[in-house]
Amino acid sequence: MSDGQWRKTGCVLCAQNCGLEVLVENDRMVKVRPDKDNPRSQGYACRKGLNVINHQYPADRLTQPLKRVGDKFEPIGWAQAIDEIAAKLRALLDAHGPRCLAYMGASAQGGHMEGAFGLGLIRALGSKYLYSSAGQEFSGSWWVHGRLLGKQYLLPAHDEHNAEVLVAWGWNGMQSHQMPRAPIVLRQFAKDPERLLVSVDPRKSETAAIANLHIALRPGTDALFVKALVAMILERGWQKEDYLRQYVLGWDDVRPWFAGFDYRPALELCEVSLDQAEEFCRLLTTKRWCLHPDLGIYMGRHSALNSYMLSILLCVCGRLCQPGGNVIFGMVMPMGSHADERDPKTWRAVATNLPPVAAGSFPPAAMPEEITSGRPDRLRAVLVSAVNPLRSYPDTSAYERAFAELDLLVVNDIALTETARLAHYVLPCRTYYEAYDGTFFPNNYPEVFFQIRQPIVPPPGQCLEAAQIFTLIADRLGLIPDIPKALHQAADHDDRLTFGLKLMEWAASEPKALKMMPFVLAKTMGRAWNSAALAGMWGMFMTAPKDFRRNAARVGFAPGPDLGDRVFQALLETPQGLWVGRVDDQDPMAQLKTPSGKIELLIPELARMANDLDAASEAQALKLPDDMPLILQAGRHTENNANTLMRNPAWNQGRRPCTIAVNPADAQKLGFADGQAVRVTTQAGAETGELEISEQIRPGTVIIPHGFGLDYNGQVHGLNVNRLTKNTNRDLVGTPIHRFIPCRLDVA
Repeated sequence: MSDGQWRKTGCVLCAQNCGLEVLVENDRMVKVRPDKDNPRSQGYACRKGLNVINHQYPADRLTQPLKRVGDKFEPIGWAQAIDEIAAKLRALLDAHGPRCLAYMGASAQGGHMEGAFGLGLIRALGSKYLYSSAGQEFSGSWWVHGRLLGKQYLLPAHDEHNAEVLVAWGWNGMQSHQMPRAPIVLRQFAKDPERLLVSVDPRKSETAAIANLHIALRPGTDALFVKALVAMILERGWQKEDYLRQYVLGWDDVRPWFAGFDYRPALELCEVSLDQAEEFCRLLTTKRWCLHPDLGIYMGRHSALNSYMLSILLCVCGRLCQPGGNVIFGMVMPMGSHADERDPKTWRAVATNLPPVAAGSFPPAAMPEEITSGRPDRLRAVLVSAVNPLRSYPDTSAYERAFAELDLLVVNDIALTETARLAHYVLPCRTYYEAYDGTFFPNNYPEVFFQIRQPIVPPPGQCLEAAQIFTLIADRLGLIPDIPKALHQAADHDDRLTFGLKLMEWAASEPKALKMMPFVLAKTMGRAWNSAALAGMWGMFMTAPKDFRRNAARVGFAPGPDLGDRVFQALLETPQGLWVGRVDDQDPMAQLKTPSGKIELLIPELARMANDLDAASEAQALKLPDDMPLILQAGRHTENNANTLMRNPAWNQGRRPCTIAVNPADAQKLGFADGQAVRVTTQAGAETGELEISEQIRPGTVIIPHGFGLDYNGQVHGLNVNRLTKNTNRDLVGTPIHRFIPCRLDVA
């Protein structure tokens, strides 16, 4: 690695992975700037990415394996750590079977290759229990899309480039991004006389403040509001009948839920005027619009139903899988597998009976019960990698009690996180700037982007890639077949294609080879490159599906058996990333995977809920307990929080990054002053923090950001909002309802 040079890389703090350039001096990152050559972010980066050095160098950085002895950790060698972990795993599996084991990972914002190896390891051991952030936030959405579009990993998203109207529903993109260059794109929409930005949000967020139309509906009424909109559209005959007949199956079953529905009392309960609702309906039925929902929908009341009703609205307006609407993004590799819970072979969680509905991921809200159920087939061993559930997932108290009951908790991470402190073994990882890695977030349409993030500084101490750690465990368990010496030699001396031919010749005669291929590559090419992740990526491109090969051909990669290798080489030579494919945007329906080839609109499990939804029942359901008269929205996106990835609070020095925000009217009623310490109490627990009085906040609500309560250098910074969330407060597929939690405020 060269010193004193700007190295091209990417941000690892959110799913947009904006391009960065980092100045490296004396093998240390010293300065960061946006990368103008990155084709996706085009020189944009927010303050989080520009402060990523604080992520790279935490004071509690791990550099050697640790073993819990009593209430303390002792350093041990890698051989001892892997031997003991493998022995404990084998003993537990022999005694209790594969359902005792779960992997919690595949959730990182900066690197996804550990997911392939972590999932590969537990599957080789017979378990199917993956818990990831997808199940935390997107279970309802992905399940709905799996039914409508055929596969849970098909993610319909906004084609804003061809849209006249962008509808931000429960999404504050000016702060949370969730779209490349989001603040720039949103301002362009708002200022363009030919386009419109619409915000549907209970509060006047930063996005709502610049929107051309802000619909400030009552918290928790999103599904009812959508039902009112669809009913109004049908009453006026504004629905797109030609589209519904040509592209949608099941509309005749769904239509009766809305036809004749009395939307006036529904709008009154939603606190939206009839005139504003009609104006919105006219826009939705006369303009090319796309929808950008976010956690306000996904983690709000009726989570799965919210996603379903919005999908129905898209279809009624002819906007799903249409240019300028919501389209299925292209991808290098699907973010997970399809898991249909109607298939009797699909595992369910044994205590909660919840299925994997977020592309194969179980909801983390269920894990505490799966550990503490007392059942003989309960979870007993959990491998946690690159995620901090003690601060990221609901109900910290429930997680603490559950993890205390585990027979084995292994944590791979770069720092001694709150979760790592409960582990039996803590294994030190390389950061994303010390290793090869990449992410598979489908963030563009019609182009497909990828970046192989390359190491720009050396790792300290004994740190390994998480993919390397999982390979060591798999090897010690005897899961990887014996690899011929000639194949090791080919990895060292032959070109990649020659090695690949020899590898496949051997795999044809070795039954275990294909199943364990990522680990085989890690022990051969990965050993030569000192990167299991890079070897896994090469194998991924070499075996890329036909859809990706067709997409790659559209951007100039000549077809052929070596296409994957050529794409891989191009990425190595282009560290800022490049467009590796383009979907066929002339036929947006082509990516549907349903048996009928159409959007299959009827979801029987939600039919009664959708049909019965009305103002009277919702009025009762929205009533708050007398002792909890306020609504807590747990989790606020701001420019000052980055999940739990920025442990060093120095990057927010002089700011107010973690506050308990309320409207001035509520503060006055309670007799509170800005800056004073107040106590928030919910069914789950209580936390104390600094009060912020803001006109942005809707009366009757309290908002607290996520990603705080981190214990750094012996001092806790901010409050842990997940101490206030109950893991059992979730919807039918396990998504925690973080945006509607009854609470009260008291003087601290």
